Amino acid sequence: MPKIYNTQELIEILESERQACLKGQRLKLEISVSGNSVIDPFIKTEGLQRFTAYQDFKTSIHQYQQQHQVSGIIWQTITIKGKNLHYPEIDSQLIALKSDLEILQKAKKSIVEFWYSVTNDMELYLSFSNGKKHEKISKIDIERINKRTEWANLIKWENHNFLEIILQLGWGKPEEATYKTGRPHSGSEFIHAVNPGHYPIG
Repeated sequence: MPKIYNTQELIEILESERQACLKGQRLKLEISVSGNSVIDPFIKTEGLQRFTAYQDFKTSIHQYQQQHQVSGIIWQTITIKGKNLHYPEIDSQLIALKSDLEILQKAKKSIVEFWYSVTNDMELYLSFSNGKKHEKISKIDIERINKRTEWANLIKWENHNFLEIILQLGWGKPEEATYKTGRPHSGSEFIHAVNPGHYPIG
């Protein structure tokens, strides 16, 4: 019986392939930039060929995940202000199975409660325009967003004089939710908490 690769092994395989593509060891040679046979010979396509080769390989890994029901979940531990939370998220290179979405949905409440517990004295902002702009937001606004979303994730930016804690509230497939291309079926809102007098950078 052939070996079934687990989540961590798939992550390592993808990273190895990504490095090979970056080094030009994998190219999808039939790729053209414009489709115009007169212009294409004068345009360097190697970067696009590398990117496409990796995307094709990643798609095959996603199909493998579905076929063998290999979870895309990795477990993270985050520490903020002396408080710890152990929570699930989907690895950025993998997809979420239906069973993964159920785990994320069950974890949402504890993630949101943890975020509230470490941000109660911070200023809150909602990002828009693909994260280029931020607008102040109230806890009532956050509750409205929370009610219409299915899962949550956390991101932390921190150095010796700055702390930003981002709550991602999403719906649909996590692998499609960060970018606008998944809307309306998948998407997310990012709520940024920063200390008073600071502005989000994430």
